[in-house]
Amino acid sequence: MILGGSERFNHREYWDEIVELAGGPGSRIAVFPTASGDPVKKGGWVISALNKSGADAFIVPVAWSEKRFKHPEEAVADPDLVAQVREATGVFLVGGEQDKIVKALFTADGQQTPMLDAMWEIYHKGGVIAGTSAGAAVMSRVMYRDAESVLDTMLKGVRWGKEIDRGLGFIDTEWFVDQHLFVRGRFARTLVAMQNQGFKFGIGVDENSAIIVTNGKDVRVIGHKGALVMDLSRATHDPSLGRFNIKNARLTYLDRGDRFDLKTLEVTPAQEKLDDEKLDPKSPDYHPVLRRPLFVNDILSNTTVIDLMGTLMESVSPVATGLAFDGHAAKKQSVDGFEFKFTRDEESLAWYTELYGGDDYTVINIRLDIRPIRVAGPLYDREE
Repeated sequence: MILGGSERFNHREYWDEIVELAGGPGSRIAVFPTASGDPVKKGGWVISALNKSGADAFIVPVAWSEKRFKHPEEAVADPDLVAQVREATGVFLVGGEQDKIVKALFTADGQQTPMLDAMWEIYHKGGVIAGTSAGAAVMSRVMYRDAESVLDTMLKGVRWGKEIDRGLGFIDTEWFVDQHLFVRGRFARTLVAMQNQGFKFGIGVDENSAIIVTNGKDVRVIGHKGALVMDLSRATHDPSLGRFNIKNARLTYLDRGDRFDLKTLEVTPAQEKLDDEKLDPKSPDYHPVLRRPLFVNDILSNTTVIDLMGTLMESVSPVATGLAFDGHAAKKQSVDGFEFKFTRDEESLAWYTELYGGDDYTVINIRLDIRPIRVAGPLYDREE
């Protein structure tokens, strides 16, 4: 179970799901607040949330100063503590700094510690491995470790051991995972890491949202805003441009209740959308109603990318454009940036409902092309 971060403790769906996946009431769930700067407090919050759903959760004191263990490596090899984790049916990785999790669970020479072995035993026996924020980032075999802003990452790229590094690899090895996706505009940096590391597929989960992956492939979306699937299997780029660029990336937005297959890429929208409105440009019944130009100045702002994808499916124009650049710097001078071109083509399809209290879409196969641009500055003059 991969949570995108900032999940609400009073949103019982997450905690009820974890306990159910761990075996139901009384399930022993090992909580690792290793990534947190305040592990006792944050770990206590998670334990309280899980126990309210019927779990018997306990803290695993890995990688912080505690009298019982003088050094972090003692905890991950302590026989009694490892045995407690091995006997559990669930694990929860608290958010914070994902690098702390990886450093704690691998030895200095890159081998799995007994504690990580115990986690994998839980996984292989059918238990649940859950993580939020940093605990979500570590789910893929490569993770973002310590990156700058999304725009800076696009401009400068990523380096192994710096911005990106080894993850724990609980999800299919062909998939890259990112979190806080729509709120922080991280879908763009996900594409940078995927291209750099040769990933064909990536999935990013937004805040207060989660995906549940069962049988290594079956995805179910719960929570508030959902997840974005990024498919680079047909994408190309031009190294001669000198900066990040991509052609024919394919984006699919999964909303709450939707299902997805990591192997076949098949999408099954929530029943509420199947019972409501289908938006198929190939259908004779397709009549787009929006006529305003689809252009946004900051494609990396909160939820803008999925809002634009939904709007594109109801627009007369099959193309939408977004920009990413440093607006503050552009007040005084020209700056480097990027153009994002979204295209609705013959492969694009969507479903829509208002039953959740707003405009909710499931959008399949929007084409995205990104190219570097130069934004002429000063961007504007202020009248006195």
